[in-house]
Amino acid sequence: MYQVLYRKYRPQSFDDVIGQGSITQILKTQVVTGKLSHAYLFTGSRGTGKTTCSKILAKAVNCLNPIDGNPCNCCSACRSIDSGACMDVLEIDAASNNGVDNVRSLREDAIYAPAEVKKRVYIIDEVHMLSISAFNALLKIIEEPPAHLMFILATTELHKVPATILSHCQRFSFRRIDPEDVAARLHFVAYEEGIDLSDEAANLLGRLADGALRDGLSLLDQCAAAAQGQIGAETVYRTLGIAGARIAAQLLRAVAQQDAKQVLTLFTAQYAQGKDISALVDELVRLCRDLLLLKTAPQTGAAMLTGICTDAELQELLPYFTAAELLRHTCLLQETASGFNRSANRRVDVELCLLRMCDPALDLDAQAISARLSRVETVLASGVLPAAQSPAVEGEAPAQTPAQTPAQTPAQTPAQSPEEPEREPPVSQRVTTEELPVSFWTDLADAVRRWRPSLGGYINTGSEKMIVPVLRGEQLDLVAIDAFILEIVDHEDVRAFIAQQAAALLRRPVRVRFTLRDPQKDKTDPIQKLRDNLVKFPDLAHIQE
Repeated sequence: MYQVLYRKYRPQSFDDVIGQGSITQILKTQVVTGKLSHAYLFTGSRGTGKTTCSKILAKAVNCLNPIDGNPCNCCSACRSIDSGACMDVLEIDAASNNGVDNVRSLREDAIYAPAEVKKRVYIIDEVHMLSISAFNALLKIIEEPPAHLMFILATTELHKVPATILSHCQRFSFRRIDPEDVAARLHFVAYEEGIDLSDEAANLLGRLADGALRDGLSLLDQCAAAAQGQIGAETVYRTLGIAGARIAAQLLRAVAQQDAKQVLTLFTAQYAQGKDISALVDELVRLCRDLLLLKTAPQTGAAMLTGICTDAELQELLPYFTAAELLRHTCLLQETASGFNRSANRRVDVELCLLRMCDPALDLDAQAISARLSRVETVLASGVLPAAQSPAVEGEAPAQTPAQTPAQTPAQTPAQSPEEPEREPPVSQRVTTEELPVSFWTDLADAVRRWRPSLGGYINTGSEKMIVPVLRGEQLDLVAIDAFILEIVDHEDVRAFIAQQAAALLRRPVRVRFTLRDPQKDKTDPIQKLRDNLVKFPDLAHIQE
């Protein structure tokens, strides 16, 4: 009959126990010297070896031929305890035997000397489940036990055990097993079982085990049953049903881009496919936690990752967020998950949470403000500000597209003259431009003003710029607001000087070109425009030809 891996490969001696070296060494020393306590308390999270060490200790104290504190596993006592046939070594589940009557029955049997082995051992698992009256009944025999009696208590919730019980026991705290130790053990088991397990899959299973070796072996057992050939990371994701981790990464990427439409589309698709909403939120929480650890502790945080995403995916997502944003996202997701039990519609709760993650401006709490400020600080520290769109001039008609009007047919469209230069499209219709450094235009305008003061009124830095800079790769377009200003500044020596200064500021060569913002807007009388500009700029009258 097939036996699951975590039972088949359960350690049979202290030396086989993984990740609890300090505890096993103390227990071996006590067995060798004979300085054994009458009561032990093993505490720690699940899958760390509490029950296993309890059984090994029970065999070691009764073994006929112990080897350096380890049971030999060959004598009659060891074989009897392993098979569960020994009536003097009893394992009791306190979760189902938690009443005072059960403890009274135990006390009545405990006074009798062992029949088969040297010591009568009671292993009480999940001891924190005992009732208060049961603890009080157990206290008397733990205080004054017979010489042949030993208690080994195991619990995952130490705070529920009364202090009077704790004071009569030797306490050993079992720590979570490191992911590297779990992965090494999984490699050993896979080799013994003939399972082709890749290093990436072993490391992933080691992180998913969350410090519990039993969980890691159970996951390996499940993947081995579903895999055809080598077990890789993709096999683990598919078998364990956590392929949604990739969706979680896509959701966070859309959140970083503040693309609410994409976020809701991805979530709706997962909801329609029957994805467990609570599982999806849990995956997002773990992903945000991993990113927060890598953001705040890049060196030590790598050992504490949950394995929800690969290292490459985490490094790809990391630049999108600040630490304050990740902290806010984690708190929002945990708050949403904690309210599922009281919620009438979980889908709406998650949708609202995702929208709040996309737009921090929807919240006015301290975390939302901190997230927004951290984003501003990051942008300012980079020295690059996002380009702002120029507001439309009030009363100005929108630019017409080059489409044909109803009154003009293709045959009536006048051909463009060969001598007429090709018009530049309006700024609003051009491709996305490259962001300029914050102080670029200010420094450039100051240099032009020192070089030729008469141009200071046109290449200005005020709120109403006469010329707007637009950078596209190696091309710097200086867009004038009207044709008159374009005629004033568009000269070869001006272009050469600005190209030299811009190259020094941007630290790369650029080409400079003056263009008109909107060719369709200059419809006024040129004489009237000249008069208006002379009134607006009195120093024009002093400019020589």
